[in-house]
Amino acid sequence: MNFSEYFPVFSKLTKQEQLALTDSVTLRKMKKGTVIHGGDEECLGLLVIRSGQLRSFIFSEEGREITVYRLFDHDICLFTASCVMKSIQFDVTVSAEKDTDAWIVPIGVYQRLMENSAVIANYTNEIMASRFTDVMWLVEQIMWKSFDKRLADFLAEECIIEETDILRITHEQIASHLGTAREVVTRMLRYFQSEGIVKLMRGSIRIIDMEKLSDMSR
Repeated sequence: MNFSEYFPVFSKLTKQEQLALTDSVTLRKMKKGTVIHGGDEECLGLLVIRSGQLRSFIFSEEGREITVYRLFDHDICLFTASCVMKSIQFDVTVSAEKDTDAWIVPIGVYQRLMENSAVIANYTNEIMASRFTDVMWLVEQIMWKSFDKRLADFLAEECIIEETDILRITHEQIASHLGTAREVVTRMLRYFQSEGIVKLMRGSIRIIDMEKLSDMSR
């Protein structure tokens, strides 16, 4: 097991604390589309991602989804252990965007470590601060950035994540990420196509002019 390589503060813990972690963690394989944590469900525990991709999102009152942030290899998913974070007052759903392998630290073990280890407590606070920054960035995007720029930014980011200029993603999926209606996405993508930025294909989008797309997102 190479869990210690994926948990940044492992080497700073006492031998007893290290043993408590390595003896309790389990590796779980999650298929693409699996809902790992949903709103007010019982806490699963702390997730340490070995490989894959997770999406954290919330629902509006109208039932629309909007992505809060995404997690990749070596990232820590704190919201699946939110029951030990008394300051977290909103429901977040976490699902697997790709087949994902992740270590799970049981909630009881992690809670005891937080209570007894300043290293773990400080590390947890750092993660919470980082996620709060993600949420504030999202709020700023929604409030102050026009939708064409948000869409262009999303498409450019997807190209980086997937390492390709052909994105196999539906308009409905994009709408879920950006918290809007599919029709709004389709209308804007057709505008992008008329400007020679993208080419719309069945079930996918090809980026034709990345420079224009980048300019559009600014």
